[in-house]
Amino acid sequence: MERISNMFIPALIFYIVAMGLSQKKDIYASFTKGAKDGLKTVVGIVPTLIGLMISVGVLRASGFLDLLCRFIGKLIGGIAQGFPNELISLFVVKMFSASAATGLALDIYKAYGTDSFAGLATSIALASTETVFYTMSVYFMAARVTKTKWTLSGALLSTLAGLVASVVIAAFLA
Repeated sequence: MERISNMFIPALIFYIVAMGLSQKKDIYASFTKGAKDGLKTVVGIVPTLIGLMISVGVLRASGFLDLLCRFIGKLIGGIAQGFPNELISLFVVKMFSASAATGLALDIYKAYGTDSFAGLATSIALASTETVFYTMSVYFMAARVTKTKWTLSGALLSTLAGLVASVVIAAFLA
């Protein structure tokens, strides 16, 4: 299976080149045009990415994310005793930045272990949720989508469902 996996991408590239040659297309011109279009897309979304990264940095540095996580933790703490506050931080940060969430996940693994309730919930949550605001800002900017009301509502609802499911499954497995 590993050999097939290692050969798949080169085989796909050779297939595309062969199809282009058989159809008498200028393959190099098509490649450079696609690369040029891709570069235009990257240049178009860079300001959005910079704005998102700065916003997350400011929210974290100002302590607002910690304050929000503590508030949510108090609400959840009344419902579920012993629920780790680090999971709340992870769940909030995951909606903005996957790399920051990965850093928090490593801290949770070190503190609680990977087979603990917190470790299992972390793993399942990271696998079953998306970076909602990052994804929406990048893809909607690239596609020039401006009406995001229903997308944001649906994305937040599906993220909540993924987080609840991760907690329930982790509680069952732990």
